[in-house]
Amino acid sequence: MSWLLVMAGAALGAPLRYLTDRAVQTRHDSVFPWGTFSVNVAGCLLLGLVLGLSAHGAADSPARLLLAVGLCGALTTYSTFSYETLRLAESGARLLAVVNAVGSVLAGLVAVWLGGALGDALAG
Repeated sequence: MSWLLVMAGAALGAPLRYLTDRAVQTRHDSVFPWGTFSVNVAGCLLLGLVLGLSAHGAADSPARLLLAVGLCGALTTYSTFSYETLRLAESGARLLAVVNAVGSVLAGLVAVWLGGALGDALAG
């Protein structure tokens, strides 16, 4: 049963990632990967929220499998982030590559913390 929940979450997360990435990226006339940045930060926020709720018993194991593992796992993408950062560096946009790497990690950490704090507040 667990793997079905993970699959269901991933079946939602993968197209959501693609559609969000395209929608965000088409609104920016920039080589910076705003679409990937956005889905990764949003996924971190959602993961923090689910785990914050879970810490207080407000999200059970099936919800964690569906949302944290399946949805967030398919929504966020370390491989695309890495590829796009390397592509920026190789194309001569080294500053943007550094901004993407550092900014993504920092924004992801802040987002997961904020999501956890929101989950704590909602459940507590």
